[in-house]
Amino acid sequence: MTLRASNAEQLHCLNLAASQAGLHRGMALADARAICPVLSTRPADPVREGGSLESLRRWAGRYGPQAAKDGTDGLIVDVSGVAHLFGGEEELLADVGARLERAGIATKGAIAETRGGAWALARRGGGVIPEGGLLARLGPMPVSALRIDANIAESLARLGLHRIGDLAGMARAPLAKRFGHDLLRRLDQALGQQAEPVAAEPDPRHFGVRMTLPEPIGLTADVMGLLGRLLIRLCDRLKAEGQGARKLILELKRVDRSAAMVEIGLARAMRDPARISALFLKGVEDVDAGFGIDGLRLSAVMIEPLAPEQIGDAKVLQEDELSDLISRLGNRLGFEAVQRFLPAKSRIPERSFLTVPAAYAKSEPFPERRRPRRPITLFPAEPLLWVSGNPPARFSWRRMSLTTLRAQGPERITPEWWFDDPAWRSGVRDYWRVETQEGPRLWLFRTPQSGDWYAQGVFL
Repeated sequence: MTLRASNAEQLHCLNLAASQAGLHRGMALADARAICPVLSTRPADPVREGGSLESLRRWAGRYGPQAAKDGTDGLIVDVSGVAHLFGGEEELLADVGARLERAGIATKGAIAETRGGAWALARRGGGVIPEGGLLARLGPMPVSALRIDANIAESLARLGLHRIGDLAGMARAPLAKRFGHDLLRRLDQALGQQAEPVAAEPDPRHFGVRMTLPEPIGLTADVMGLLGRLLIRLCDRLKAEGQGARKLILELKRVDRSAAMVEIGLARAMRDPARISALFLKGVEDVDAGFGIDGLRLSAVMIEPLAPEQIGDAKVLQEDELSDLISRLGNRLGFEAVQRFLPAKSRIPERSFLTVPAAYAKSEPFPERRRPRRPITLFPAEPLLWVSGNPPARFSWRRMSLTTLRAQGPERITPEWWFDDPAWRSGVRDYWRVETQEGPRLWLFRTPQSGDWYAQGVFL
């Protein structure tokens, strides 16, 4: 697997065959292909790798209460006082390897008195270091096994200090003066002369409820009734934590061990069982119950802080109704397709507003403007034909001959020079609001530089 770093593709992860061919992590992809022309690669996904490692960390808690990630490719577990439950340290390590192998995960593991010792041994074959045997086992290993910077390891090698055992008998003051205190800290941690505890990482908060049924069900009404009971329990937990759900997943387990998933999104954080239940109805109706459903699981997979709200507030009720509408439309059409307008700081008409997904942005009132009104519809500038007068008394637009009844203006708008907009390279514009005898109420502008007239909007 490859990862882009330093503006070049580098090897990120290798299998045994690639390592035996002389490739190593961090090597440029071009150099790797020169050594191994038949090399097969694919892009790495650090985000998914991190998620998988986090799942393994939670699983590793079965072997000790203190489990944490060790870098981006390892786990560390404090198994003090645990090994006897598995028959010894050798048996514990074998159990870990066997379980991961059955899951299709190739690993190297080690057990030692110190974190640094286990780290070094796990990356150099694995095994168990018996109590009191740290120096004997770690001494022949290269100094790079101390988790030190590669430049420091290279400098030590140039001085003839290739192994950890070479450092153990050296005077400490000269080493610290030349290579820094980090070298001595790593050496002491590996040999057990300085403590390095494992700090357990807190599990992410999980909001989920489940229900197992004594008899299978299949009717939509039955499923919705049980869903309502699950929602009450889930929303009570969310309320106790001051949270609201933004995305929920309902898992319906069939008697044949298959499952159906119904997922909904919410326009804003919510914990109202009745309102959430209505959004599940369409998805539940589309589910094939098969031979029956005997289990339900409801999870809030995305949450946000939600403060208590005043009951009966008219403003809150109005916001709730709008959020329900956006949620219904978003679950049918996609939340990216439901958009709202937000004000933007610009005098240019087409840049004075933004269109953003309504579910991911709060509404903002447009500021009060003293300048003339803007049209309800904007479109790219369209040239007028057969223009007579200033403002035009008669003109042709979209194959219609129009006569001006009233005209208000001009409003001069200058280009924003810090934006290179081709449509505004002609210079300033003088805008007019024109009502015609034929009906259309148009927003026209003239460029004094050229004298040409254009239409850019329509009023109600």
